[in-house]
Amino acid sequence: MKKTLFVLLLSMVMILSFTACGSDQVEGDSEAEDSKQVSILTPYLSSVTTNEMVETMKGGMEEKGWVVNVVDTKGDFAQLASRMEDVVSSQADAIVLVSTDPNQVKTQIEKAAEANIPVFGCDSGFIDGMTVNATSDNAAMSEMITQYLFDAMGGKGKLVVLSHRPHPGVLLRTETLDAMLKEYPEIQVVTEQHVEVPGPIENSRKVMESLILANSEPGSITAVWCGWDEPAIGVSQALADAGRNEVLVTGIDGNSQAVEMIQSDSTLKATVAQNFTGMAEIVITEIEKSFNGEEIETGNQYAPANLITKE
Repeated sequence: MKKTLFVLLLSMVMILSFTACGSDQVEGDSEAEDSKQVSILTPYLSSVTTNEMVETMKGGMEEKGWVVNVVDTKGDFAQLASRMEDVVSSQADAIVLVSTDPNQVKTQIEKAAEANIPVFGCDSGFIDGMTVNATSDNAAMSEMITQYLFDAMGGKGKLVVLSHRPHPGVLLRTETLDAMLKEYPEIQVVTEQHVEVPGPIENSRKVMESLILANSEPGSITAVWCGWDEPAIGVSQALADAGRNEVLVTGIDGNSQAVEMIQSDSTLKATVAQNFTGMAEIVITEIEKSFNGEEIETGNQYAPANLITKE
């Protein structure tokens, strides 16, 4: 009798235990299902600064309990469009485009709007259908660094330009340079070269090595204007190897390696430091407002930037 009673009690304990475990599992699954799903898409994750923004956003979003999916298409915009369609179909709660020209995925942004999925940008452009793009004032940054370089050149000389116009921020910086050059007739643009991404440092180094061979005479190149820091790093490496220390180089972004080179008396003389952490925080704040149903002022929101030189 006692043995039978013990078996019955043991069975009841096991049943209650299994029931509790099952209840915990269902609750856990329910919490996972209730978590907000955010997809971050970029074609440039190999870029130091793009990666910094993505990691900052991912960490901040996960702290809020959101589930984050990062998609890197490695410079392939057709793949970016395709993957964004997948994200829209999966009914993500929000989409973030990082370092991306939104015109390249205009149709997909429209589809997201139709599905009531807000699309945010981080260091991207802004077009109708998006909610907010957090960025720097690229025109102001370009004006700042370009004026510094033109002053350092004494308002005259021969200039090489390295750019990547498919990127909306770099495009605006380059267009600002184009406009300012009209006020400096004694500055001659020797050439503008497109920088390949991924691999901008190595690509720019090779481009500069070829330009040095084609312009070997002193004074044939006075300065090199780079649309962002990674090309400036590659250019400075090539100039150092060739002993062309008289050439001035500038970049934009505030990349830590670029700042170190500026402080070590390399040919890289200045950059403008963007606030990438600030951009990521803006995006997180605005997405949270969206999730909470709060009113959002659409358009570009700017994080401040500042000029960095050795002085």
